[in-house]
Amino acid sequence: MKKHLRRVGLALVLLVPALGVAQGYPNRPITVIVPFPPGGIADLTARPFAPALERVLKQPIVIQNRTGAAGAVGAQAVAIAPPDGYTLLVALVSISSVPEVDKLFGRQPIYTRDQFTGIARLNADPPMLVVHPSIPTKSLKEFVALAKGHQGEMIFSSSGLYGASHVPYEMFLQAAGLKMRHLPTIGGGPAMTAVLGGHAVSWASPPGIASPHLKAGKVKAFATWGAKRLPDFPNVPTFKESGYDIEYYLWTGFFAPRNVPADVFKTLREATRQAAQDPEFRKGMDKIQTPIAYQDADEFKAWWDKDAEKIAAVVKRMGKVEDRK
Repeated sequence: MKKHLRRVGLALVLLVPALGVAQGYPNRPITVIVPFPPGGIADLTARPFAPALERVLKQPIVIQNRTGAAGAVGAQAVAIAPPDGYTLLVALVSISSVPEVDKLFGRQPIYTRDQFTGIARLNADPPMLVVHPSIPTKSLKEFVALAKGHQGEMIFSSSGLYGASHVPYEMFLQAAGLKMRHLPTIGGGPAMTAVLGGHAVSWASPPGIASPHLKAGKVKAFATWGAKRLPDFPNVPTFKESGYDIEYYLWTGFFAPRNVPADVFKTLREATRQAAQDPEFRKGMDKIQTPIAYQDADEFKAWWDKDAEKIAAVVKRMGKVEDRK
């Protein structure tokens, strides 16, 4: 009997490591929340990124579009999710502006930046000022002159109030001394649709969303918010070249909830590094003309902290937009 128990005990000892491997992370599907509707840059990045990550982690990656409040609804869902690595987030630069807006209005923040752990930055592209072709202008200078002649009348769209494309457009309006009406939507796709449909004359579009419509002649581009001209659009000048000292990048990051276990985070960090080098993911980014601008967790954290400070300053200058006449 004792010998039998010893054999059973030895079997259990040998089994425990095997169970640990079987129960290791990940051992079931992972949900990646995109807090914007299909057609925007976050979604266009997440779609090819998910299968690349699947190939590394050997588990299904399920994309879930959870929209609302310029990305705040989906971001909050991840902020309060169990920190087990099975609910992750692909978010835009607007993840930094939402808490600052809540502060501005004296509200309890729907989430705070420290509720997230940045896994990596995936891309960082300056948006482009795109305009409906019916607008009778051929340059930024002419567009500004036309808008000044119709102060408060022309309409621009965005992906949401204080969102990733609203903030840079307000930077432009402030720098040019313009007043325009704002049509917020629920994402980049709807914002472009508003311009294509003639409901707005302009917006700050990611190059990936603008590209097919520029080629088709459905919109025209007058400026970009980057420090340098975009390689795929060499004829479109920067705002700085045009005399406006503004610069802004519409970046996409990959996040986990705060307090994700160290071993899970290590797995995600390495898997993301490999996925960012995946040929199919790179091909997907090339297709939407959005270069990969990968930063690993440590570098991304330092960059995000600095960028968030700049966004906070812009939001303060914007003030309470809903109170404007």
